[in-house]
Amino acid sequence: MYTTNASRGLPRHRSRHLTERYTRWTLRCVIATLVIALLWLVVAFHLNGQWMFALLFLVLGASLGVVFTKRTLMSHRYIFPAVAGLGVFVIFPLLYTIGISFSNYSSSNLLSEERVRGQLMSQTYQQEGNAFELTLYQEGELVRLYLENSEADTTQRFVSSPLNLANQETRQIGIQAVDASPAQEPLGMRAIIQARDSLQGLRLLTPDGAELRMAGLRQFAPMVDRYEAREDGALYDRRDDRVLTPDPARGFFVADNGESITPGWPVNVGFTNYTKIFTDPDIRGPFMQIFVWTFVFAALTVVFTLAVGFVLASLLQWDQLKGKAVYRTLLILPYAVPAFISILIFKGMFNQHFGEVNMILDTLFGVRPEWFTDPWLARSMLLIVNTWLGYPYMLLLCMGLIQAIPQDLYEASAVDGGGPITNLFKITLPLIIKPLTPLLIAAFAFNFNNFVLIALLTGGNPDILGASTPAGTTDLLVSYTYRIAFQDAGQNFGLAAAIATLIFLLVAGMSLLNLRLSKVKV
Repeated sequence: MYTTNASRGLPRHRSRHLTERYTRWTLRCVIATLVIALLWLVVAFHLNGQWMFALLFLVLGASLGVVFTKRTLMSHRYIFPAVAGLGVFVIFPLLYTIGISFSNYSSSNLLSEERVRGQLMSQTYQQEGNAFELTLYQEGELVRLYLENSEADTTQRFVSSPLNLANQETRQIGIQAVDASPAQEPLGMRAIIQARDSLQGLRLLTPDGAELRMAGLRQFAPMVDRYEAREDGALYDRRDDRVLTPDPARGFFVADNGESITPGWPVNVGFTNYTKIFTDPDIRGPFMQIFVWTFVFAALTVVFTLAVGFVLASLLQWDQLKGKAVYRTLLILPYAVPAFISILIFKGMFNQHFGEVNMILDTLFGVRPEWFTDPWLARSMLLIVNTWLGYPYMLLLCMGLIQAIPQDLYEASAVDGGGPITNLFKITLPLIIKPLTPLLIAAFAFNFNNFVLIALLTGGNPDILGASTPAGTTDLLVSYTYRIAFQDAGQNFGLAAAIATLIFLLVAGMSLLNLRLSKVKV
């Protein structure tokens, strides 16, 4: 006799079977929906010429379908979301950045070759001839255009048929010659401004076959296309009477005299960006200076924060110290305040004219250091602020490790006549430094890329004189890369990507060292 489900009157094993089938089909529907959505993204990116993103989502959709449909891969379903997230948000951006580093991708080489050609083909210039003054006249719900040119020997007047200026499509309209202007009151400048987009799309054809286009806010003039496409892919410049030839090595249309016509398109330049870092004097000098400062900054930050955190942690373990809980809370408070708030507060305190730091120094010693204009003082200020921001982390680590040290060691040291300083350097520090080493390397790698501190406190200033790229004496490699990519006039993304790749290799090396020291098998 079967045991039945009280709510549905079905055998228990049958109810469980139906539940499993329902769950399985629901999962299949969800997976199918996700695969279809990813395939739609593949098509969308492919149609927009973004083949790398199309390939990314194609691989993601295919792997999703395979992992969740094959029973032999069932164990991989649980780790698939993490692997997919790693691929989309870590591996793909990394590969994309490395790919950009081998190109001339910049603000002047941003569009595809087809879009560059289309942009050049859309350019026009005013042909020799007189311009016509534009006036609009209302006629019911439509508008009539009136053109007049009084600069020639004989005044020329043309008028169009009533037009619907809500239509912004490009269209050709015939106009007729008239002897006088319309009698009604013309519309004001506001109406012309409102209809500007529609007026720019009009091609007015005069009775003698000349084509007039909008040449100004209140003018139409004979306008012709500047470039003419040739069968060999070159463009003929009618205005300057020259031929522009596409150069696949430089990513520009090049004139007969070697002039590059902007905009251009991205092309593969090999290791040019990498070699430029080490061979171009205007880049090599600032890069090496920033490279050395980045290592020094990260190393000194780790040393200072460890020293302060270790000393404070040792003091907080002193048995005769009263109110330890209050001291711990107060010393850890800087860790609880968002870093950007503390940085901005320090920026105001170090203000050279009105900051509290200079006011105190002026009162005590009669000096007002130029924290933001002197390179060495600016670097010192960064280390001071970063030590304040980072010591609570070291304090917490050292407190936890010190508490794990057996008290018998300190008792034996006391019997031998050892004092607090001896215990500090002979027992406490040697026992905690080994477990601290991987964490110190991690802190070094974090400060190696400490972009927020530089961006909010100094902005990389003061600048390095003679640099061909935006570079400052307080810049780290990461902020230097950001300034090249987004603050330089040329926005040299290829060079910035090359530097970013070098940063990745350095940080990856430090991470590998961290794993080795942690005895993690890789």
